[in-house]
Amino acid sequence: MIAYLGIGTNLGDRSVNILTAIITLRDKVGEMLRCSAPYHSTPVGFASDNDFVNVVASFRTPLTPRELLVATQNIERLMGRTEKSVNGQYHDRIIDIDLLLCFADNGEPLTCSTPDLTLPHPRMQERDFVMMPLREIYKDTLTTQSGQTATFQQGISNPCARDTQGIEDK
Repeated sequence: MIAYLGIGTNLGDRSVNILTAIITLRDKVGEMLRCSAPYHSTPVGFASDNDFVNVVASFRTPLTPRELLVATQNIERLMGRTEKSVNGQYHDRIIDIDLLLCFADNGEPLTCSTPDLTLPHPRMQERDFVMMPLREIYKDTLTTQSGQTATFQQGISNPCARDTQGIEDK
């Protein structure tokens, strides 16, 4: 499966938090394929003096979407996150990892609608801090593990690729 993850932080050393999350994701989830440049934004849905740094990274993983959700939540807890946002109540956080898009090995977009996981992410298109870095790394056509191709039809394009270099606070 290929998964696109949104990674954000607005507490502590934000560069270190992003890099720690990416390194831990590579160790626990699978091969990182691409990572956007950092995108700086003000908090959405709550007031805070702490701005966010966000990236989107894609990973090739043997995990299912449900297993990936559990893995990302474990990484958040490992990094010090103590509570998740509930019922639209957001707050400062040391790390936030969201599943945005997932594609099966045959190239088909994976969808899910359960109380704790919705794919594609239901609010990603409303959030510039997700869509701008996602557009940077998303390729219109992806080559999957099986060599097939996948296309996501919601207007995401621009296959500019970056690695993790350049992730630093401005």
